[in-house]
Amino acid sequence: MPKITPDSKAITDLKLHQKDTGSAEVQIGLFTEKIKHLTEHLKLHKKDEHSRRGLLKMVGKRRSLLSYISKKDEKRYQNILKKLDLRR
Repeated sequence: MPKITPDSKAITDLKLHQKDTGSAEVQIGLFTEKIKHLTEHLKLHKKDEHSRRGLLKMVGKRRSLLSYISKKDEKRYQNILKKLDLRR
């Protein structure tokens, strides 16, 4: 699992203010980093069902956070999709 630090690219690109580490945008960015890492892991270890389940849970959490933001503010939602290169 990648080391997540306050200087992480997901946090610095998406934070709403100086000390933001827990907003929905930042959480989505962190989930995206973890999902990419686990996807690469699963390409090598195809039979790792425990990690696959963790990946599916993270994808579901990210989906629910994205849904929340899309209902709250469509402009923020589109901005996140563009920054993280989600949904082409």
